[in-house]
Amino acid sequence: MTTDWNSFEAILFYTPRWLWKSWEGGKIHALMMDLDIGICSEIEKKQKKKLLLDYLWDNLRYHNWWAYRYYICEFLSLVNVIGQMFLMNRFFDGEFMTFGLDVIAHMEADQEDRMDPMIYIFPRMTKCTFYKYGVSGEVERHDAICILPLNVVNEKIYIFLWFWFIILTILTTLTLFYRIIIIFSPRMRVYLLRLRFRLVRRDAIEIIVRRSKMGDWFLLYRLGENLDSIIFRDVMQDLANRLHNNQHHRVPGMKDVDKIEYGFGVNLF
Repeated sequence: MTTDWNSFEAILFYTPRWLWKSWEGGKIHALMMDLDIGICSEIEKKQKKKLLLDYLWDNLRYHNWWAYRYYICEFLSLVNVIGQMFLMNRFFDGEFMTFGLDVIAHMEADQEDRMDPMIYIFPRMTKCTFYKYGVSGEVERHDAICILPLNVVNEKIYIFLWFWFIILTILTTLTLFYRIIIIFSPRMRVYLLRLRFRLVRRDAIEIIVRRSKMGDWFLLYRLGENLDSIIFRDVMQDLANRLHNNQHHRVPGMKDVDKIEYGFGVNLF
């Protein structure tokens, strides 16, 4: 039963990743075009950079839903961790939710007052009843004390799982807050791009973020993590130049946002 339960947990944990792989559809890998290495002829490199730039230009403003699906998978990961804690709590008859806290309290308690919660959930000894045929041929009953060595391992596994679930819950919650800030703050997007990709010029980053949507930022950030740094710098600069020279290529509704967030075109960063 424990093996089946662990298999069920593994499937639940893998589901958000499988979902994102299905939704992502290999977009990043297709756009990379082996530009992560950067070791190719100048002609080939120029052609691939032009293809990438043309894709970004033609599809600028159309990546929001693609990015939001990634955020949905992160939210599902949080729901999965919390849900599994409740499921496991039910599996252990309501003892799992406070399991780690009980273990910590046990370690800090006086020796005389200690009651090990690990032994309470995973008993190491139990009463066993054996039946065997006696000398007269009748079935005889024998009571004995049995050692359960597997529970010694189980108690360590589940105390680790308790702390691991708590850590995952905290980290995933912080990640979701981080995503919310990114969605509503263009300034944070500029800051993160500048912090992560220092070879890209500051004015280029500001133009791209101001003239694009959150989904475009997310795609560019992922590309920057996978492309050669020099190639990514060139692509970002070319995209910024094209945006600067083609004022008609604007995201609907961004005019007012530009005035509010960027002070009528004045550099506030």
